[in-house]
Amino acid sequence: MTETSPREAQEKLRSPLYGTMDKIPGGTMVIPLILGAIVGTTAPAFLEMGSFTTALFATPMPLMALVIFATGMQITPRSIGPVAGTTGAILLGKTLVPGLLIIALGWVVGLDGLLGISIVAMLATFDNSNGGIWLAFTGKYGTKTDRGAYVASAVNDGPFFTMLFIGAAGLGSIPLDAFAAAIIPLILGIIVGNIDHKWTEVMRPVPNIVIPFFAFGLGTGIDISAVLTGGLTGIVLGLLVTPITGGTTYLAYRFLLRRGPRSGIGFAAGTTAGNSIVTPAIIASADPRFEQYVDVATVQVATAVLISAVTAPLIAAWFLKRNGALSNPEELEDTDAASVPGASSPSHLEAGAEAAEASAPAAGRETVAAPSMAPDGTHAAGVRPAQGAPEGRRGPEATARGRRRREPEDS
Repeated sequence: MTETSPREAQEKLRSPLYGTMDKIPGGTMVIPLILGAIVGTTAPAFLEMGSFTTALFATPMPLMALVIFATGMQITPRSIGPVAGTTGAILLGKTLVPGLLIIALGWVVGLDGLLGISIVAMLATFDNSNGGIWLAFTGKYGTKTDRGAYVASAVNDGPFFTMLFIGAAGLGSIPLDAFAAAIIPLILGIIVGNIDHKWTEVMRPVPNIVIPFFAFGLGTGIDISAVLTGGLTGIVLGLLVTPITGGTTYLAYRFLLRRGPRSGIGFAAGTTAGNSIVTPAIIASADPRFEQYVDVATVQVATAVLISAVTAPLIAAWFLKRNGALSNPEELEDTDAASVPGASSPSHLEAGAEAAEASAPAAGRETVAAPSMAPDGTHAAGVRPAQGAPEGRRGPEATARGRRRREPEDS
């Protein structure tokens, strides 16, 4: 009867909750998000009980900050360049290209937009991204470079780019204090991680541990009733966010960053930030021409927040799976490193040499390989060749002297 190894026993452990979520692409994020939306809509009083209950289930920001800090710890000076490049590619694909396309559409059809979806609703939905969803997805399937690029969400979150695109006079200023507050945990993580490498290794699994919890907290801020009141237009808008904006980010990943099979991660950026729900009202307060669109646009954006939070990780996971890249690349690197023989493990050639040496006869090991030779070609004094060993080659002068010594004997 064979014994079960500890690893096999671990694999056989029942996991009806996490195991089920983990089988669904992006499930460890999407399922808690949906559950949070259900609880936040049907039982908001539960989330307002206070103390640890509210802290754990209704306040995702501290957990997101912890993930950002842990992500910063994995970033070394050598990888800062790739993080900046990835951030720029995401901003280009998720914000600039879609925003310019919508502005071009506005020049053609006017502020009313198409199908009852106004230009302000399109901009508020398309030109920003949900940093929490990005952190959750890249925490499971991305690298530290991908997670560090959450800074793109800190830049495009809020009404700034919408104001910039529609030309709200005098209000297109960057909130530097809010931007600084968003990146301070990342900077501190980079500093601490490069000082204390052991702590960096301790913090490595933090994203996988924290993701389900802050995903639930993000969900509590989404009102499911908004999906019902938003009607068909809100659902259509939500369904278009990931294919269009995630698609342009995917192209940036594929052709600018050249990420190959892992380019599907770009679709995870095809979301709408929860803060964008108030963007139409902010725009209307700056320019009264948009006041007539606020009510409908707010509901449409809220619907898009929920729908894109589900579709983005699912589509991104599908693309990764299709290309055989639905895995954590950092875990694969650790596994490969563990399976590659190190310096202490002999190669096949070294092992063969050791085996040959071990099987050699003892007499052979005692044989003198090359006897010492005197300058005249004779054996040095006191040194004789081993039994059976050939004599060393003689020089021409030594050969001639030997021939002269033998001539008298022959005569």
